[in-house]
Amino acid sequence: MSEPATVDTPLKKLVGEKTAKALATHLDLHTAGDLVYHFPRRYDERGEHTDIRSLDVGEDVTVLAQVQRTAVRPMRQRRGNLLEVTVGDGSGGVLTLTFFGNQAWRERELRPGRWGLFAGKVTEFRGKRQLNGPDYVLLGEGGEGEAAANEEVEEFAGALIPVYPAAAALPTWVIARCVRVVLDTFTPPEDPLPATVRASRNLVGIGPALREIHRPSSKEELYRARRRLKWDEAFAVQLTLVQRKHRAADWPAKARAPRAGGLLDAFDARLPYELTSGQQTVGREIAADLATAHPMHRLLQGEVGSGKTVVALRAMLQVVDSGGQAALLAPTEVLAAQHYRGILELLGPLGRAGELDAAPDATGVELVTGSLGAAARRRALTEVAQGRAGIVIGTHALLYEGVDFADLGLVVVDEQHRFGVEQRDALRAKADQPPHVLVMTATPIPRTVAMTVYGDLEISTLSQLPQGRSPIASHVVPAAEKPAFLDRAWRRLREEVAAGHQAYVVCPRIGEGPQSDEEAPREDDSGRRPPLAVTEVAPLLAEGPLHGLRIGVLHGRLPADEKDAVMRSFAAGQIDVLVATTVVEVGVNVPNATVMVVLDADRFGVSQLHQLRGRVGRGSAAGLCLLVSEALEGSPARERLDAVASTTDGFKLAELDLEQRREGDVLGATQSGRRSHLRLLSLLRDTDLIRDARAEAIALVEEDPELVGHPALAASVAALVDEERAEYLEKG
Repeated sequence: MSEPATVDTPLKKLVGEKTAKALATHLDLHTAGDLVYHFPRRYDERGEHTDIRSLDVGEDVTVLAQVQRTAVRPMRQRRGNLLEVTVGDGSGGVLTLTFFGNQAWRERELRPGRWGLFAGKVTEFRGKRQLNGPDYVLLGEGGEGEAAANEEVEEFAGALIPVYPAAAALPTWVIARCVRVVLDTFTPPEDPLPATVRASRNLVGIGPALREIHRPSSKEELYRARRRLKWDEAFAVQLTLVQRKHRAADWPAKARAPRAGGLLDAFDARLPYELTSGQQTVGREIAADLATAHPMHRLLQGEVGSGKTVVALRAMLQVVDSGGQAALLAPTEVLAAQHYRGILELLGPLGRAGELDAAPDATGVELVTGSLGAAARRRALTEVAQGRAGIVIGTHALLYEGVDFADLGLVVVDEQHRFGVEQRDALRAKADQPPHVLVMTATPIPRTVAMTVYGDLEISTLSQLPQGRSPIASHVVPAAEKPAFLDRAWRRLREEVAAGHQAYVVCPRIGEGPQSDEEAPREDDSGRRPPLAVTEVAPLLAEGPLHGLRIGVLHGRLPADEKDAVMRSFAAGQIDVLVATTVVEVGVNVPNATVMVVLDADRFGVSQLHQLRGRVGRGSAAGLCLLVSEALEGSPARERLDAVASTTDGFKLAELDLEQRREGDVLGATQSGRRSHLRLLSLLRDTDLIRDARAEAIALVEEDPELVGHPALAASVAALVDEERAEYLEKG
């Protein structure tokens, strides 16, 4: 009898060296545990399986089908015969399998009536879908004895046939055979879930779950197995986040209590408008956090234009009133410069320390970016190091050595998702004690994502828009189907400019040169033309439909001083139309801009389009966003654009965005390329399960913060959520 296999047993001891090498090379599977946690991505069932009629040309598929007939005919172009095998799935759909060369043995094997799994790439020939030279495995003797499947394909004898994530050199049935070999001697690990949790949540044990997910005895048992394994994933993530939050609560921080009669009170007194009730509520939450001796760790989310910057500035002034400094970290130099100008304007005399017209308690405001000249940089860094600059605004240049703070009390990170963990840690390390951290995002976050990705932050939401903001109308312009609509879009833009307003034209690409983060991919699998580029579109517009208008160009490859000059000119009304990349996606605030035309809009994500649209309608005049696309009506890309045009509710769009993205994109991918065990959890469909797992995680961590009494669970968490992923989840 062979030795029992554990999660750590090398696969070469179980399936042989050659197969083990293939599993390692193509699927990164090395141990019995790796293979057992390589779950099927779906299950086929005779009579209830993938409809052959739904297969797309170019798709790599594995189909369960029955041989209907075979035919052999001579090939015209070369010697030998062509074997054509017609298979069907019982739904009316048929597929032709083609085999070249003289293969009489294959004709004898593929007899009508036999069921099999057939894998290959779908092609089309004369209107018929086919698989050329597919891999296949047969499932017994068809109607003559289907129940007695032969030993070679015993793993498919059950009603539910697992179909695994596979590779060309490793079809699904080879993986299934390996799984069967491993499960024959597999000893499951100690169950990591506490017995109390299993009992209260009615969860099966880890051993039965791992067996049933690969070899389900019934649909009910498969459901129970998947539910248990999803629980493991959700529980591991939530425990990581709750532990992180628990540890952070014990860190010491300098309390930054409000000071009566200070800068904050003076700022509130000079505001020309009243804060919304949402801004007031969130302001009180942040003020209370800052006044405690533990670091604030808060996410501020709000719709585009909901007034997050004012809320953040009030928090910064509270810290300055307490004798500390605040740093605002922006993702681009354009946005950093915009924040700098906007904050100086909001503060007025309160932000002009050292100048003749400064208020008595004024603080200094400094901008630190990589493009500062040597003399300006030395002066700014001296102001920061000596504490005269209470508010420091910059890009990642703030993270470099040589930028020293006198007393860093608050870090505000704008558009958090654009920064890496290491960058945030570098900024935090510049304080004697951990500073308070406020993370801002204008990308609304669905509830499950908030629980799963931002689960260690307190979350504040601004949903109201300040008074005076105008509505934004959005329309899809179907350029391929109705070219006249595009002509009308340019005329509409000219009408707005004639009325004294300004416009944006956004392109997915800069032009020639290395690919930039702000650009859409240049090629895709469909063979479509490259996305439109700023440097190509701007001259065409200037010579064509926008002839005579003042056109400016903005993208990330311009020198910093040139970018700043363009933005200043646009803000001053000296440019009618700004042709740009997504460098204008966040933070850019020009109230006189009323029209945005997004070219190749289907190349952008849902949240990105929502962010871009938020650049117009920021003044008293109504905004208009035109989404130009060649995507045809009824296509997924067009449906996505129609959805964006139909609502300005960012939370609805965030849910749509989540539906259309793979879960791994949301949970984040480790940069090392190591495999993750997060396989089954769906943020969209498993909301209740994630909520329940979080409740159990909170209760367990309160009772046993380091899981000392649950060593198997601690090890399971470490395996499911490796350190890199834990850092990705940290979010601040």
